[in-house]
Amino acid sequence: MNLQERKSLLLDLASFMKSDNEEWMIAKQQATAQNPWFIPEFINLSIGNITKQYLAENELQKLIDDYNIPQQNFAPKKVGIVMAGNIPLVGFHDLLCTFLTGHYAHIKLSSKDDVLLKALIKKLVEWKEEAETYFTISAMLKGCDAYIATGSNNSSGYFEYYFNRYPHIIRRNRTSVAILTGEETDEELESLADDVYQYFGLGCRNVTKLFVPKDYNFERLLTIFKKYDYLSNHQKYKNNYDYNLAIHLLNHKYYMSNESLLVIEDPSPFSPISQLNYEYYTDIETAKNSVVENDKIQCIIGRPATPFGAAQQPGICDFADGMDTMEFLRALT
Repeated sequence: MNLQERKSLLLDLASFMKSDNEEWMIAKQQATAQNPWFIPEFINLSIGNITKQYLAENELQKLIDDYNIPQQNFAPKKVGIVMAGNIPLVGFHDLLCTFLTGHYAHIKLSSKDDVLLKALIKKLVEWKEEAETYFTISAMLKGCDAYIATGSNNSSGYFEYYFNRYPHIIRRNRTSVAILTGEETDEELESLADDVYQYFGLGCRNVTKLFVPKDYNFERLLTIFKKYDYLSNHQKYKNNYDYNLAIHLLNHKYYMSNESLLVIEDPSPFSPISQLNYEYYTDIETAKNSVVENDKIQCIIGRPATPFGAAQQPGICDFADGMDTMEFLRALT
């Protein structure tokens, strides 16, 4: 398949993902049944972001132009992709980049997210049988020319060991933070709630910590965040909330809360599900510098960084962990 054929197939995929096709509806239902964290709201959120940010024709063409992708890849490589499963279709961008550059994707799906991508690959092959060469789903990845692996800090050690002899991208645990001034509007804080709560906070782009000035008004923030109190009806999320609350009570730890979130003063950028950490700053520039220098931070939300509410809307060239996937794939020879 040449580049235009691959691009055209991706545009067809976007239309399919936005449709009410019965097969696609069933796949989404199965994904929710298999993984209770994948509620329909968040599956549709992921699909909407992918079709808008990645699979719009102008976005695909921008990627093609920016990286000067040739019409033909005369020496395609086998690229092993180890996918995470923390949020629906989290590995789609790696698959997109591999296919668009004309390489062959050998995919190890996460057991937490192996329904939706299978359904999408099935449609691509149905529409154009030549596409079958480009997608291989495997339980183990062997004999690949390069690897892209996303996982935890623990699993990354294994990836380094097994893939060290090959060109590779290995991603570790990351999270995101917001830096507030106290002058944010209600609308901005409502958008910040999206950054905190969407996907139950399981994504690396979810805000898990706030930097705030002394005497920050948390009461207003928690009141606005009540827009997501309905998540407390989700059993697995509520179990996490109750567990973390019990820990803080037993440890006599000061906390603030609404019905769906615990807010704790803690220096760690990482927080457990249902908890949001915060840290006071005296100088905002010092706070910004400390975050910029922290290699565990995926993105920074606030003025004038990533806009409030945009954490889960990465653009097609917003590469995870700052590692340029397209440049990596284009350099394979």
